[in-house]
Amino acid sequence: MPYYDDHDQERWIPELPGNPERSAFERDRARVLHSAALRRLAAKTQVVGPGETLGGGQHIPRTRLTHSLECAQVGREMGATLGVDPDLVETACLAHDLGHPPFGHNGEMALNALSASCGGFEGNAQSLRLLTRLEAKVLTEDGHSAGLNLTRAALDASIKYPWTCEKSPKYGVYDDDLPVFAWIREGAPEGRVSFEAQIMDWADDVAYSVHDLEDALHSGHVTPEALQSRDERSQVCQITRIWYAAGTDLGELEEIFAKLIADPLWPRRFEATIADLAGLKALTSGLIGRFCQSAQTATKEVYGSRHRADLVVPRSTRLECALLKGVTAHYVMTTADHNANQARQRDLITELASLITLGAPGTLEPAFRPAWAEAPGDAARVRVVIDQIASLTDTSAVAWHRKLSR
Repeated sequence: MPYYDDHDQERWIPELPGNPERSAFERDRARVLHSAALRRLAAKTQVVGPGETLGGGQHIPRTRLTHSLECAQVGREMGATLGVDPDLVETACLAHDLGHPPFGHNGEMALNALSASCGGFEGNAQSLRLLTRLEAKVLTEDGHSAGLNLTRAALDASIKYPWTCEKSPKYGVYDDDLPVFAWIREGAPEGRVSFEAQIMDWADDVAYSVHDLEDALHSGHVTPEALQSRDERSQVCQITRIWYAAGTDLGELEEIFAKLIADPLWPRRFEATIADLAGLKALTSGLIGRFCQSAQTATKEVYGSRHRADLVVPRSTRLECALLKGVTAHYVMTTADHNANQARQRDLITELASLITLGAPGTLEPAFRPAWAEAPGDAARVRVVIDQIASLTDTSAVAWHRKLSR
């Protein structure tokens, strides 16, 4: 594998050689695929909670796990097309949401507010912490966890934001984890996102923008008929500009949106007949293919070497993707019921943090109790509680809150 040298394939904690018929990156992929953290994503919110039916129908919407699997498929194919190791990109895609807490980005907001004394909470930084510290796989000589002990290249490919919170509200590492972060980034240009991580990031955007739209159509929150209205489209464009495309001219968004829904694959109605279901799958496949092909074609025109290459996504393609997110945001994520439910979830996480802290270490899972005992101060103990809550699923967080509230 001439593209990746020994430096890329090195592990934080040296290990005995594995099966010579498997590459280092195949082993990385298997470690993430078999991790408890990945399984937990089956019960963590994507847009709505696990088991919810988005409007009361029979369609079961995506969870964090199904989204991660779909992202991995998109990323793997893009990586292979662009000449990077497909197992490496797939590993990053599978791992990119591992650090997300119960209740998705809503839970992330609640935990960030609770963890101000220990540096805040960010799902991407939590993913790195989980991969290198919290997940049980490899131990250091002194008996502490080294997480999954992935290769340097796999960890680097999993970092969307290679900087701390001092640079941006979106960041990829806590101060606690700077030693392993420095090892991961050894030899990489400061602040430069690896090519594989850029592919993972775009695969993430493509997968969730398209599939969240599919879920919203199934639920009835979005109807093709409504989007034929210029006024409705204008409202979607306005929220898209606020949430996903700051500074974009509203007229440009409206023009791109009109072209998007004029696509022959775009449904003119959706009543969940067999023909409608097949047509919707044709739409999602077509959108994913177009978004990926657009980026691949543009990137190949200026393709460079690793850490010097950038994934090139044409502006119109990025805005199409943003508009799909805007559709879901407008019709699902800004509704009164959705907002009220999110407020209850934040309250639950806040109360759960207090209850766990009052009863610690007994209220912590055994794996977290040593960190509590070794914590040098209150801020470090807060981080242990945050790590514990972030590891829970939506359903287990509710169950723990109920149990500890008795």
